[in-house]
Amino acid sequence: QVQLVESGGGLVQAGGSLRLSCAASGRTFSSFAMGWFRQAPGKEREFVAVISWSGTYYADPVKGRFTISRDNAKNAVYLQMNSLKPEDTAVYYCAAARALGAPRRQDMYDYWGQGTQVTVSS
Repeated sequence: QVQLVESGGGLVQAGGSLRLSCAASGRTFSSFAMGWFRQAPGKEREFVAVISWSGTYYADPVKGRFTISRDNAKNAVYLQMNSLKPEDTAVYYCAAARALGAPRRQDMYDYWGQGTQVTVSS
């Protein structure tokens, strides 16, 4: 069993930055692919970024602005978000997948956090 707890969300002006953190429980954290997803009001939850042994991958809307990283010693994964736009406003979720590779589909993830709100004002 893995428990995930996100933090670091908040209100920021367009062009600003935020760093999201996700703290994970469990001894096998390093073996999981870790992903970030987001859900904007009235929209489906969508893939943002993933990090695994096979590398890092980003959704096109965040490429060049967001950076995913992890610290296996601390059982943590991070999402550095720069040059934020109002359309980045969403609840951001951390997720863990046993799947090999770097999954981008939500149904490939086994554990989810409760989410953290990010609001970008124009």
